[in-house]
Amino acid sequence: MMPDYSMHMDDSARRQVATWLTLCCAMIFAMVILGGVTRLTGSGLSMVEWDPIFGVVPPLNEQQWEEVFAKYRASPEYQKINLGMDLHGFKSIYWFEFAHRLLGRSIGLAFLLPLLYFGLRGMLGRPLLVRLAAAFVLGGLQGVLGWYMVKSGLVDRPHVSQYRLTAHLSLALLIYAYLLWLLLDLLFPAPPAKPVAGGPRRAALGVLGLVALTIVSGGFVAGLKAGYAYNTFPKMGDQWLPPAGWMLEPGWRNLFENIATVQFDHRLLALLTLVAGAAPTVITASAESIPGFRKGEAMPQRRAPRTIAFAMSRPDRIPPDATRVKSSLNGSSRRSARRASAALGSGASHAANQGAAGPAAIPARPPNCTRATMTVTT
Repeated sequence: MMPDYSMHMDDSARRQVATWLTLCCAMIFAMVILGGVTRLTGSGLSMVEWDPIFGVVPPLNEQQWEEVFAKYRASPEYQKINLGMDLHGFKSIYWFEFAHRLLGRSIGLAFLLPLLYFGLRGMLGRPLLVRLAAAFVLGGLQGVLGWYMVKSGLVDRPHVSQYRLTAHLSLALLIYAYLLWLLLDLLFPAPPAKPVAGGPRRAALGVLGLVALTIVSGGFVAGLKAGYAYNTFPKMGDQWLPPAGWMLEPGWRNLFENIATVQFDHRLLALLTLVAGAAPTVITASAESIPGFRKGEAMPQRRAPRTIAFAMSRPDRIPPDATRVKSSLNGSSRRSARRASAALGSGASHAANQGAAGPAAIPARPPNCTRATMTVTT
């Protein structure tokens, strides 16, 4: 469990840092969405160079556009897929990739500058500062990995490596989850010395692992364009299993390079994630209707009532502290009941004083005392 950083921060500092991390998480989420759009529009290979510093400036005049377009025409994607594309069509895919890279650079600045500000002002404890610095390093590695992925599609085949694409997606997921964890730790400090029960914790981590594994599997689907393999569900064509799902050697390659198997694995993981996420809710909702289901809840029990008639016949069985009497009577009957209760108390005391001398005499019923059934709580 990660430490509670908010213990060493005042309320103002905690709010400022939490707002900053919320903005960073939102930008990373938008980055993943824009990356998906870039992938779907076929724009990822439109920029064939990577310039971390001066690449932030797009082409500003027609001559610069022609120079950039000439470099793209020498790429495998243009020669094998987009042959004959004009400058206008090139601009439409260029802007998607440019926006994707520009947002990545913006995230780096939006993270680094406030980090330096908070660190220099002493608003961050040392443990939190170290972890935030590690997150910045991961962000820099993500930029390098992104170019490493694009470079794989600029050699012979106009397609990026599914391994590099999945690694790029997985690192983005890791950075997002890591910053979100730090943010939640600031917003909701954990109570001390009260760990979460092992069963629910393991179940939650298991579902989270399935979600992450499904997303990673989606990276291979995108890298291989495996989503086009079969457009029927739940069957793969006319069969439940892909007919050519185990044709590559060695066998492990089918999990990452066989289009049919990759799509099948992604479907299977998605279904398992859905079932694992919904099962606890369904089971809990069904079981809560059972009496005594919740931990510590006693099953309803029926208690045998004791009546005034029984108590008057055996005053020696009345405990000395039996003074609480529940009654549902009203009006004159309630007053008569109080007189009967007083008579019972005197009878019990008389029986106790007599001891072994013989059975105590039962006092006569007070006048105007109606015969009533009352529950005595002992």
